[in-house]
Amino acid sequence: MKVRFLLAFLLTLALKPCYAVPADWTTPIAPFRISGNLYYVGSRDLASYLVVTPKGNIIINANLDSSPALIRQSVETLGFQWKDTKVLLSSQAHYDHVAGAAQIINETNAKHIVMDGDVDVIKSGGATDFDPTLAHFAPARVDRILHDNDTVTLGGTIITAHKTAGHTKGCTTWTMQAHEGARTLNVVIVGGWAANPGVQLVAANGKPEAYPGIGADFDHAFVTLAALPCDIFLGAHGIYFDLLGKVDRMPKEGPAVWIDPDGYRKAVADHEAAYREEVARQQSAK
Repeated sequence: MKVRFLLAFLLTLALKPCYAVPADWTTPIAPFRISGNLYYVGSRDLASYLVVTPKGNIIINANLDSSPALIRQSVETLGFQWKDTKVLLSSQAHYDHVAGAAQIINETNAKHIVMDGDVDVIKSGGATDFDPTLAHFAPARVDRILHDNDTVTLGGTIITAHKTAGHTKGCTTWTMQAHEGARTLNVVIVGGWAANPGVQLVAANGKPEAYPGIGADFDHAFVTLAALPCDIFLGAHGIYFDLLGKVDRMPKEGPAVWIDPDGYRKAVADHEAAYREEVARQQSAK
């Protein structure tokens, strides 16, 4: 197993072109509890979440191939055991969210659960992604395939997978409930809500859409996102939900800083408007 993992990793390094990685993707931030059994264990922008249960723990997002060490350090700083990681989930099958998956699986033997649409990309290390400009990564096994509105259950915690495709074919927004005292809070972890630069959203001017149905996927994603009940607004990138600004406010406001339903609604509306503008621009481009 270790030899196969090492060979796959070395092959990935040999084939992968050089990509600039923003500093905030790799710069650590002190881990913290968000609410209930949900913790933040990512970097200053690449979000990773720890869900702690009596039957073991769940990690959402393995991030870059260099990220597992940072995530592990954060988990252990919080007082939890890395070997207790039983499930690994991901928001989307781009290298900045899943390149570290193979390593985490190798170290913990966590069950890897992935939304349909992203499975082939993760198994191929990015080679089958519809966007050929993206970096490849070490392929990872997939133990269970999810479909829209499937759930992942461990130790009494239920996490629901909402397929919000478009950014990737299996882009996933996760929801769960956190308990803060007597209050139950709805948590939304947005997977993605915009296309990468250069991705063709419509067939126009002799250019085909990036993949058949990408427009319908984005339409479905925005309908889904708009309908989700949200108290705690999170996402695959810290920039989605003003992570750093809210961290700065935590000493004064405490856990209440993460309760941001208005910010969530505004962000969904703003990203849908930007998406519609980009579709119109591509349709009218000459």
